[in-house]
Amino acid sequence: MAGFFRNEMHNDFVWAHGYIAFGGPDFGEIRAVAEATGDGGDDAFYAAWVAAGERMADEADALLAKGHVTSARETWLRASVCYGSSFRPLYGSPVDPRLLLAWRKQRAAFDKGLALGPHPSGPVAIPFGGLSLPGYLIPAQNAESGTRPLIIFTNGYDGTIVDTYFACAVAASRRGYHSLIFDGPGQGAMLYEGGTSLRPDWETVIKAVVDFAETLPRVDMSRVALSGWSLGGYLAPRAASGEKRIAALIADPGLWSIADGFRDLIIRQFGVPAGAAADLGALDDATMAKIDATIRQNPLLNWKVVRRGFWTHGVDSLRDYFASAELFTMAGRAEAISCPTLITQADGDILAAGAGAFHEALTCPKDLLRFTAAEGAGGHCEMANRSLLNRRVLDWLDERFGL
Repeated sequence: MAGFFRNEMHNDFVWAHGYIAFGGPDFGEIRAVAEATGDGGDDAFYAAWVAAGERMADEADALLAKGHVTSARETWLRASVCYGSSFRPLYGSPVDPRLLLAWRKQRAAFDKGLALGPHPSGPVAIPFGGLSLPGYLIPAQNAESGTRPLIIFTNGYDGTIVDTYFACAVAASRRGYHSLIFDGPGQGAMLYEGGTSLRPDWETVIKAVVDFAETLPRVDMSRVALSGWSLGGYLAPRAASGEKRIAALIADPGLWSIADGFRDLIIRQFGVPAGAAADLGALDDATMAKIDATIRQNPLLNWKVVRRGFWTHGVDSLRDYFASAELFTMAGRAEAISCPTLITQADGDILAAGAGAFHEALTCPKDLLRFTAAEGAGGHCEMANRSLLNRRVLDWLDERFGL
């Protein structure tokens, strides 16, 4: 949250402010963590968030012992956000034991919270080849009213199931949608615990998720939407280009390619001719070395590319990372999307720079929804005004599904 943490890197890692309206830690709780972190580095950041999570988890235990089920549920869910906020700076391979510890605490608190309340839910295992994808079915709050439409939410580079729950599924549940949230290859438990790398052919992943959805009770399979945020703005459209059971698609923001953002920067900053930059994995050794050195000298870029990117893609060099990134593209796939599609684009979101062009390339029924800084909704995935994003997106989906 900009301005809360003295270390600007830490501000970039904090998404919890986007969850306040959906039951996450409140404004003062986030500020208290920032004050506890002070001038400290990643270790202090981690310790402050985990301490907040422990305090909330202990409080939830005491509340449940006294029979305050609703308060216990809410407090365990807030604790899960705190644990999850702690470990983002620790990304990288080999896996930091503290990341695994906080991740497991996050999952335990989340499970305890979801198990309580009028519409309890728990973890599910989605068959995927010889593996299983961990997930949760979050029921619509009016689930007792019968069969309801379903939104499948897909994450991005470094979000967890808990992030998707607060950023997306809570609002969808309040509106009357069931939500299926999960970790795919390269995400959450699949990466942290299993070391499974990200893959570009997300249609293969979503086929397994939709197959699983067909086994669920009270789901209207004629009204299944797929929504992706952050890197999910590529993964969801890629999936919809090959999975025709998807009846509506949301990409927040619309992301054509992983490599294109790097390509534009490399052409501008390093003077690489456009032709030579057409395949980043094939850049000459001298240019690759300059780019690598520049990335490693910038703390945020080093985290995004070397620590997060290498780990998530299962590579150990910039050349291999770029070669992998080139596979994540909608080129030759966008025209295969046939369902109604909503593309979002927010002011100041670097990943959204090509959303307008993505929208233009689509041949299906389509809409482009812009969010502005004047609305307090600028920045990546509209995190400073996630409520507005959810209202407008769910209104759009209500219209498509006749709700």
